[in-house]
Amino acid sequence: MPAARMARRAFLTSALGTLAASVLGGAALAQSSRLTFPQWVERFRPRARARGVSEATYNRVMGATKPDTAVYALQRSQPEFREPMWQYVNRRVSDWRIMTGKARAVEHAALIERIETQYGVDRYLMLGLWGMESAFGDVVTSTKYMRPVIPALAALAWGEPRRRAYWEQELLNALVIIERGWANESEMVGSWAGAMGHTQWMPEVWLNMGADGNGDGRISPFGSPDDAFAGTAQYLIKRGGYRRDEGWGYEVRLPGKGRPGGMRTIAAWQKLGVTRANGQPFPRPEEQARIWQPVSGGPVFLVTQNFRAVRSYNPADSYALATVHLADRIRGEGAFVQQFPGGERIPTLEEVKELQGLLAAQGFNPGGADGRIGPETVAAVRAYQTKVGMKPVDGYVGIKVLARLRQGK
Repeated sequence: MPAARMARRAFLTSALGTLAASVLGGAALAQSSRLTFPQWVERFRPRARARGVSEATYNRVMGATKPDTAVYALQRSQPEFREPMWQYVNRRVSDWRIMTGKARAVEHAALIERIETQYGVDRYLMLGLWGMESAFGDVVTSTKYMRPVIPALAALAWGEPRRRAYWEQELLNALVIIERGWANESEMVGSWAGAMGHTQWMPEVWLNMGADGNGDGRISPFGSPDDAFAGTAQYLIKRGGYRRDEGWGYEVRLPGKGRPGGMRTIAAWQKLGVTRANGQPFPRPEEQARIWQPVSGGPVFLVTQNFRAVRSYNPADSYALATVHLADRIRGEGAFVQQFPGGERIPTLEEVKELQGLLAAQGFNPGGADGRIGPETVAAVRAYQTKVGMKPVDGYVGIKVLARLRQGK
């Protein structure tokens, strides 16, 4: 798995991995190194010193570290998600995320305007990424599913054989961050794989793409989101090729004849009969775009370089589409005009609350009835689906499950 994809996916599946580990009784799969952990720490010392980590820092941090061997079970229990595109998007572009994103846009208006002016990255795209990665900072302040990063990375670097070189580099990156004084080891809390903060940076991203967004001389993905926004904007530009003053794309309608390919200007696509699905004019006819239809029979898009920039943050089409759609919904735009085949509409906030209440009334624990879809609600739906024989057993919090719950059976 490419490092960038691992970085993003680490958070998205960490909570489910935690639940899987609890099913296993917390058992950790054995580490594979022939060295004891203290022996390995000594052997690893020269590599840290070569990266500029002082003896004092190394002794303080690694001398007090006990490997978090529970990460072996968490890593090996990661499920392979093969859900339909419509379901992936619906799960993430929820009413709760849209409403919360709009509230955060007001709350942090000065910050996102400053970042947009300085870097040229659309403010709503930044909000979309923030919502996708950490539910607008919720995992920063509520560490229910987070764990200390240094013990986790140390365990993976010491005893995980398949990607040991990757984990070693990330542990070294984390030690360099501590050496620079950007964070101390107790602050570095994240997913089992080391992704941290508002936009879930791995240490490598933090170290090489981070930016001091609030001028305090430090770079941190924690605390106020200033640094996280600045660093994420910088990442999109430098690694994604983000273009200032361009959109990500548009849902469109195609003319009845054929489907030409390649990159063309929006103006050229218009001459071929392509129109926006919502009937609005294209705002920037000079943009270069290509046609993309992720699912046959579903919505069709013209996507620009900025869609590829978002995809650089997580190289999955479903992730990129959900992120840009969430950004547009926070901006005030509507749902897709053409729905995905076989899909459901997104349940409203009140419908999710009702579903959670019905689950609780039938003896399942959704973790509250606040309209937010967290791992407990997903697990409760999955258990309900199993009990009543609904297929597939996917934990999807949707209209069909709500309708069945309303029947009281």
